[in-house]
Amino acid sequence: MENTIRNTKERLARGQTSSRAVTEEALRRISDPAGEGKWTFTKVYVENARQAAADADKIRASGHPASPIAGLPISIKDLFDVEGEVTKAGSTVLANREPATPDAEVVSRLKRAGAVIIGRTNMSEFAFTGVGINPHYGTPANPYDRQLRRIPGGSSSGAPVSVADGMALAAIGTDTGGSVRIPAALCGLAGFKPTQSRIPRTGVFPLSPTLDSVGVIARTVSCCAEVDAVLAGETWTEHKVELKCKTFAVPKNYFLDDLDKQVATAFESAVAKLSAAGASIVETFLPEMEQIAEVNARGGISAPEAYAYHRRSAADFKEYDPLVRERILRGKDISAAEYLDMLHARETLMQAFHRKSAEWDALVCPTVPVIAPKIQLLEKDSDFYRRTNRLLLRNPSVVNFLDGCALTIPCHDPGEAPVGLMLVGRTLEDLKLLGLGIAIEKIVMQ
Repeated sequence: MENTIRNTKERLARGQTSSRAVTEEALRRISDPAGEGKWTFTKVYVENARQAAADADKIRASGHPASPIAGLPISIKDLFDVEGEVTKAGSTVLANREPATPDAEVVSRLKRAGAVIIGRTNMSEFAFTGVGINPHYGTPANPYDRQLRRIPGGSSSGAPVSVADGMALAAIGTDTGGSVRIPAALCGLAGFKPTQSRIPRTGVFPLSPTLDSVGVIARTVSCCAEVDAVLAGETWTEHKVELKCKTFAVPKNYFLDDLDKQVATAFESAVAKLSAAGASIVETFLPEMEQIAEVNARGGISAPEAYAYHRRSAADFKEYDPLVRERILRGKDISAAEYLDMLHARETLMQAFHRKSAEWDALVCPTVPVIAPKIQLLEKDSDFYRRTNRLLLRNPSVVNFLDGCALTIPCHDPGEAPVGLMLVGRTLEDLKLLGLGIAIEKIVMQ
């Protein structure tokens, strides 16, 4: 597969290319007037990227060991602090804030590892929708069926397009209810949401401190694992995983409701491939999912936490994206007692799910129940936008609520609309899930 981290590292090691050449190609694609770069990025670090690439080439030539991502172009979502810059979080209302100091810890780790930070990617304003449309900076189009200009998914909307279009080898985003996995799934890429505590959120613009996590979008699970290890300050070693001795749960309720035909077909095919590979597939009923939906019915944990933050900095919210403002203001009417009740219910449901999930290695389900609709349709019809947003968030947001880890892997046939297969793992079983994901990826993408 072209443009993977492994493929590029091998070419660098053999002297078939250089970090400077890889970076120049990424910059060329970003600046292509016929491409999506102008909507994908809110800022491009042209000279800094060239310097970082040149430094990586010098270190490689000297024979010193390089980190797994040294000299590779990586994009960052527009809510990570970069020293000396205002963090806008996809909005126009923060332009007069003080510049950030220092870098977000995630950005610091990338720089220390020698990554080439190519630019800041576009996003839903304040990361508060799964659709990915931004009325302030425009919306990059999904790489699939591009002439129809479908949504990329959000809130990390520019992230998948930066990878799919060769503007970066990986993209760093945030995931509060699916904001890494939704765009990865809709754009035919791999996306990983880790257990929240593994990756620091210092210097990351908050949406919901209880649910926010930092994740990766890339072409393969292996690419995600390489970058995730750097972000988490860990070492990733790939091991062969035999699927014959693994058990995967397929939910009978909630996750499979209201599937598009393309999603249902691709998911059924993926499960059949897993079974043919020797994995044990068990159907399970999960009443906890309906209970989670009840907890979230009035806006969930994210709405009051978002409102608590934004009420201090926005007097009237008039300059906000109206559909984002609407979601934030739902938190205004949630009392402290109701908020505490939600946190208590979360703890109870986390414990119940943890006990039940001990029976399998991972839960498998569609990442999202629909394929990407046209941007124009969502911009014209607010009710359709709201329905689509709810559907996109439904499956992936459960993982954040349960503080688990999750992967999305493409499982559609070549040329068909992208569909993601989501693997859901337990809290802090991230490395196990990544190993399973690499094995499953080889099966479902055949």
